[in-house]
Amino acid sequence: MSARRGWDLLWRMNKRSCALTLIMCAGVLYLSYSFNSCLVINLTRAIRQQRARGLLSLVATAPKPILDEHEEKHKVWQEKQTIVRVVPLTWTGLALGNESNGEPLDGAPKYRFLRQQGLRPSRKLPDALIIGVKKGGTRALLEFIRLHPDVRAAGSEVHFFDRFYRKGFTWYRHHMPPTLEGQVTMEKTPSYFVTREVPQRVHQMNPNTKLLIVVRDPVTRAISDYTQAASKKVGMRRFEDLAFLNGTGGLVDTSWGPVKIGVYARHLERWLRCFPLNQLLFVSGERLIVDPAAEMARVQGKLRIRPSSVSGIKNTITT
Repeated sequence: MSARRGWDLLWRMNKRSCALTLIMCAGVLYLSYSFNSCLVINLTRAIRQQRARGLLSLVATAPKPILDEHEEKHKVWQEKQTIVRVVPLTWTGLALGNESNGEPLDGAPKYRFLRQQGLRPSRKLPDALIIGVKKGGTRALLEFIRLHPDVRAAGSEVHFFDRFYRKGFTWYRHHMPPTLEGQVTMEKTPSYFVTREVPQRVHQMNPNTKLLIVVRDPVTRAISDYTQAASKKVGMRRFEDLAFLNGTGGLVDTSWGPVKIGVYARHLERWLRCFPLNQLLFVSGERLIVDPAAEMARVQGKLRIRPSSVSGIKNTITT
């Protein structure tokens, strides 16, 4: 009887041992399978990448087919169009004065890519100017038009023609963003519109410069101008006391800055002595708020650039 119980106990132990052994084997097999699967996937990925690099190398070294003049021009045009749309051309943070022959030297990946494609962006004098008016919506216009891939604009007001003209056109060009051939270069300085010397200076730079002027109801513009000044100066007199002669509430004081800027005809006369009317475009500051797409279509037409979507434009103006 004792012997039988011993055999039963031994049999149960063997069953448990076998079960544990099977579980351990299954675990080892699972780990081995997972490891091998990961290894195979990584090897396959590496092989594909190597093949892709080799294919790109072959394409780069392959002889170019001989094309006639028309086909060559069409191919170059297609390549330029594709590159301009794909590459984000937002040159920010470029150090001035690091150029050779007018071409920016930068180690950023986008510049290396452009150089590999045979494209070298360069700085040039502006083709168009937003010359005014202050508190009319000039900042909104600049930000809207900068969304277009064919437009590159200086982000800050340069004030070349009214403050830094003595520094010369080389200094001015260095403050322009790098552009590719076919892109429009722009800058915005609202004080140009009301400064006497500016029209002649702009004409000397380029008599074909396109001029954009954002106009707004003169009273609304004057109030906005006054509000901005009052927020920076404590104890400023009331608007009514400054806008009217002797605070009478009758005759308007057109020599007061916020009112003087709004007498558009007085400043426009100086510009029309140097430029024909068809080179000026008047943008409505009010319509820029309620219907920005329509106003931007007019601007694109004046700049002769292809129509672009303005779906991302918000109906707000920050000047």
